[in-house]
Parts: sequence; structure tokens; C-alpha cells
Amino acid sequence: MNPRTRRIADLLRECLTSGVAAPFLCCLSLSALAFAASCLTLHLTFFKFPPFQSLFSASHHLLYLPKPSNTTTPHHAPPPSNLWHEMSDEELLRKATTTTASCGGTAEERKKVAFMFLTRGRMPLAPLWQRFFHGHDSRLFSVYVHAPPEFTEEPPRGSVFFQRRIPSKPVQWGQLSMVDAERRLLANALLDPLNCRFVLLSDSCIPLFNFSTVYGYLAGSHLSFVHSFDDPRSAGRGRYNKRMWPTVSLAEWRKGSQWFAAHRELAVGIVSDRRYYLVFRENCRPLCYADEHYIPTLVSKLFPARNANRSVTWVNWSGGGAHPAAYRRRDVSEGLLRRMRDGSTSRCSYNEKVTSVCFLFARKFDASALEPLMLMAPALLGF
Repeated sequence: MNPRTRRIADLLRECLTSGVAAPFLCCLSLSALAFAASCLTLHLTFFKFPPFQSLFSASHHLLYLPKPSNTTTPHHAPPPSNLWHEMSDEELLRKATTTTASCGGTAEERKKVAFMFLTRGRMPLAPLWQRFFHGHDSRLFSVYVHAPPEFTEEPPRGSVFFQRRIPSKPVQWGQLSMVDAERRLLANALLDPLNCRFVLLSDSCIPLFNFSTVYGYLAGSHLSFVHSFDDPRSAGRGRYNKRMWPTVSLAEWRKGSQWFAAHRELAVGIVSDRRYYLVFRENCRPLCYADEHYIPTLVSKLFPARNANRSVTWVNWSGGGAHPAAYRRRDVSEGLLRRMRDGSTSRCSYNEKVTSVCFLFARKFDASALEPLMLMAPALLGF
């Protein structure tokens, strides 16, 4: 018999010898007490409460509180390990729109950076990215991949890209379907409330710095990085459709790099937008290249004060034409990577200070560039 049960039995014997009416009342009271004590014992056993400590000094035992645990209960539920779902685009965007636009949580829940890859299938530079992420806390980043619907190949289980594909639809270069894919990536990433920064990358992108540098740069920035400018040429204003007026005027029409890094507030703004998206869907037809205009125009109109107005992805357009320069095995050199990294040809502002570190990523590198990149990465890129 445990001490609690023994004490109740002693009290019951005292009740039975104290008079005529009292035993009946005492029995009722003590029965209720015994039942409550049993329930408390069961509750503590079943739910495994942490050790208790006295609220007062050691000589008092009037009130007890749970002893603080060494682990903090997460403020948010962990994201799913498998990103696949059966939601339509409309359902997905609606759900993402209802998520919080702010980044919060407990002290242990640091900001996460969502790396969103827009791919054509297999990722030829995956080994380089695997090394980039290797050894770093998985609570600091998440990975999302938008591949063609017919591509169902999964990387090895140990890969950071394993089960990171999202439900997708076909994408055509220069069409609004490219914007749809970007919004699809953002919406899926927004379902994780701890994602605070959202970076759009391609399968031909490489990191120019190690993870710690990239993470610190993005998580520490006060602004989003979306390239947005007024291009008076035919490749800029010449793509404007007068039918967009008055929702978007020619003076408000913007152009910019497709590759962005956005704060959560901007990400929610992009997926929740219907007004400007519908105007682009109806009036930004072929030769308009919606992926170069939709987000730059939207950001310029709605979030100008929260934007650094530049991209953190290095691209070489010096050759002209509709596509940037591509780098193959023979093109990869220490000099090339240093020029991309050290900003020798440019300076930029980061949190109101001038810096030479303007680009965190670079493109376009094809599969043949992987071997020299892997050889140079430890000494030159820092991973």
C-alpha cells in the first residue's frame, strides 16, 4: 500500500468511529478524495510530466509547478518530410495566402531560407549543392524542386533533394506558365511557417560562397532582392500592352531578372495577388516574357520600400540575345569565379552599407562544368 492510500485508510477509520451521521459524510468526502488522488496519479503517469519543484522554499509543500524542461516545445508543427499533395493550384494558393506574413517563433526557431529550384528534370549540379548544404543544421534551410510533371526520378535517400519535388505543371520558356511555376514554388514553401527568405534558383545555378555566408547574408538583410527597372528599349517598354491600363500604366511597367530572393511578406504578396496576375494573364502574350516583368512590376507598385532593387544571382548578358552566356568545363577558371564573387566590377548596398559582395549565386553552368567546380570549391568557394 503506497503512502497516499495508507493515509486515506487512516482517515476513513477515524470517520467511522466519530459518530452516527459523520461516518456517512466522511465516507463520501474521502471516497471523492481517493478517486481524485487516483486520477492524479494516473494522469501524471500517463502524460509523463517533467519533475516537479516547489514554488516556495524547501519547508513548504503547498503548491508545485512543473520543472522547466531542457527542451523547448516548438511553436510551429514541423513541415512534412514529403512535399507531395493533392491540392490544385487554386487550393494551394488559397492555403498559402492564409499563412502569416511575418516571421516569428521561439528563440530556438531561427529563420529558415527556402531554396527553390526551377528545373528541367535531373539536376546536373546536384553534387555541388549537396556539398554546399552538407553538415549544416537542417532547421536553417528547406529545399523545393519544381520539375516537369513527367519527371519522376528520385535522387538517393541521403540527398538534400530527396522527396523535395512539389506537384508541378508544364513550363514553357517566356510564357506565363513560368510565373505560375514560381508562384507554385513560393506557395509550397509558405506552408512552412518558419521559412522567412525565399530564393529562386535554376538547375544551372551555383553558390558562390559557403552556406554560412549565404545564410547570414539573406537572413540578415532588411530587404528583398528583386531586380526591377524601367527599360526604355523595345525589349522593355516595347513589350508593354496598352490593354493593361489603368491597372498597370506604361510608366509603372518594369523589367528585371527572374531570379529573386524575397522576404516572407513579399512572398505572401506574390501568391495572394489576383489583380495584377489577371492583367498579365490576359495581356502579356508571347514576346512579352512575363517572368521578366510580372514580379518586377508587382514589387515596384506594392513593395518599393522593402526592395534592394537588385538580384543576388550573377548572370552574363554581355553577348546579347535572348539567353545569357553559358559556362562549360573549358570556361570554368579561378579567375572567373573570383570575378563573380568579389564584385571587382561593381559595388552595391547591403543594409545601408556599401559592399563588394553583391552576388551569392551565378548561372548558367552546364553539366560539364561540375568536375572543375567540385575541384575548386573547397579552396575558392569555401565548401
